[in-house]
Amino acid sequence: MVSSVRTPLDAARARRCTIAIEGVVQGVGFRPFVYRTAVRHGLAGSVRNSLQGALVEVEGDEQSLRRFLDEVTAPPAATSARRRVTTQWGEPRGAGETFRIADSARDGEARLFPAPDLAACDACLGELSDPRDRRHGYALLACAECGPRFTMVAALPYDRERTTMGGFAMCARCRREYETPHDRRFHAEGIACPACGPRLTLHAADGALVPTSDPIARAALALRNGGIVAIKGVGGYHLACDATAGPIVAELRRRKRRDAKPLAVMVEDLAEARALGHVSEAEAGLLASSARPIVLVARRATAPLADEVAPGCRDLGIMLPYTPLHHLLLEAVGRPLVMTSGNASDEAIAYRDDDARRRLRGVADLFLVHDRPIEVPCDDSVARVVRGTPQLVRRSRGYVPLAIRLPLAASRPVLACGGELKHTFALVRGEHAFLAQHLGDLAGERAFRAFLDAVAHFRRLFDLTPEVVAHDLHPGYRSTLYARSLEGVERIAVQHHHAHVASCLADNGVDRRVIGVAWDGTGHGTDGHVWGGELLVADLAGFERAGHFELVPLPGGDAAIREPWRMAAVFLRAAYGEAMTGLDLAFVRRLDRAAWRVLSRAADQGLNSPLTSSAGRLFDAVASLLGLRDRIGFEAQAAMELEALADPEADRVYPARLDDGGDALVVRTTDIV
Repeated sequence: MVSSVRTPLDAARARRCTIAIEGVVQGVGFRPFVYRTAVRHGLAGSVRNSLQGALVEVEGDEQSLRRFLDEVTAPPAATSARRRVTTQWGEPRGAGETFRIADSARDGEARLFPAPDLAACDACLGELSDPRDRRHGYALLACAECGPRFTMVAALPYDRERTTMGGFAMCARCRREYETPHDRRFHAEGIACPACGPRLTLHAADGALVPTSDPIARAALALRNGGIVAIKGVGGYHLACDATAGPIVAELRRRKRRDAKPLAVMVEDLAEARALGHVSEAEAGLLASSARPIVLVARRATAPLADEVAPGCRDLGIMLPYTPLHHLLLEAVGRPLVMTSGNASDEAIAYRDDDARRRLRGVADLFLVHDRPIEVPCDDSVARVVRGTPQLVRRSRGYVPLAIRLPLAASRPVLACGGELKHTFALVRGEHAFLAQHLGDLAGERAFRAFLDAVAHFRRLFDLTPEVVAHDLHPGYRSTLYARSLEGVERIAVQHHHAHVASCLADNGVDRRVIGVAWDGTGHGTDGHVWGGELLVADLAGFERAGHFELVPLPGGDAAIREPWRMAAVFLRAAYGEAMTGLDLAFVRRLDRAAWRVLSRAADQGLNSPLTSSAGRLFDAVASLLGLRDRIGFEAQAAMELEALADPEADRVYPARLDDGGDALVVRTTDIV
């Protein structure tokens, strides 16, 4: 129990109010806020963290209590959309004449909403740049309003000893700030300074310590001179290089084995972001938000960036610095930096120091490292603005583990295992779904281990044991195999595209029957075919397949996804028959006739040629027919390049017949081709 102050209390008019607040109230400076508010209103009692959130027990005159209640249950005290407040009034029990922050309670069922990682606040950045401040130039400063949260919490309630800061003893000055009620770092569990740590070091590729009094300046010099630097951040390692130097970006791609997939760029401020892209006010708001996602914006033709950053793409992924380390580094380098996840292509992000040095040794020339452990990995989030509305493309750092409120409450705890690609999962308790961070493609062994670790961490964090496990209908997905390995649970298989529509319903708080359009690359259908261009009549519980794109063979199975020319030939033959080879088209002239004869015969015989209604394969076919790409280097590359070529102002439509397929309408996509 710490921090108390005497306050006058008129016992003649006194009442007692017990306030239980569930939601995002730990790691956001809520207890200090409650403390200061209670003292200002002359109230006595206490506030403490618990496994249920925050518990406030307060006594005073009723008018002051109600004013206090209005303040502590309204923004910015906590994230109001993600919390629940219950109050109980009664007679005073003699709380005394003080208000205090009491020790955390660890009994009862956990009902906490841990906070996400938060970008450095303006006050901390002011200290960072102030030569008179003791934290001037300190790359790891934070306060009650900002800094790591989710990625440094080992267990709840949120107290320093249960975070990765627990190993850093506070110096006398930090301890004084931590215990001073009106200080910005009052009960800031991530409080740090140069005296008590954490600290930065610079290492060579072989792990040897680079002797320097200024690791950031040395790293910045290396970046300006064409080096590639691995940087330990909040949720893992980044690989950074000069984004204006084409040969350097190309070398990073070669080392990382990421030939063409777009890379994100970090810039110092919004002015630099606007120099690279056409940034709307909504996009600027996203870029500067406390979540600091990568935001996809339209690239300027005059952007001073290497073409190798995002070849063939109209959009550019930009983010602003979100840690003091980033701010110092960007200022020292003086130019935009590529900031890509510290991994080889399609692997899970590296976040443990030894593992990062082992995996990135052949990629990075230097390692800029701090000694604060990362409890869980968390990759950057990706967002874009569509018709003025922000939409998350990848929900991860800055948003996880915030809950999504569901339109229906689950009667039992649920684990939703997710799919295979761009994986995440969710734990559900009552009306709240807790989505995990982006984990990558589960086909990779490291990503699958990251999935297992994340499930275990979420179960501990939320004190939740699932009784129902939902998984994709596909029998071969690793998430499905994991679900089937669990004992003592009820398992529910969910069709992939119904899951898409249901998630859209849940995300919008809708609980009714709708017409849902689900277009993607692949999904196991109830008829055994590969779905992907679906029109469903669905609600949260079930669906009917009302329509779909026509079925065409996928010659060679997954090879047809990697080689869009195969789908182009399939659609041409479906539209023109064998006469396709006589068409006066550039695609036909470059077609490998011998290879196509083998594939077409196999397709006719149903050999390794499953039928698909995939919209993604239609986009691939059109991209190949237009000469954009016959083979891809990463998922959806052909479709992305087709999107970049498309006129966003075009309003014409492609006619296509709707045929009665018996159970569902069939869209004749060959008409479009």
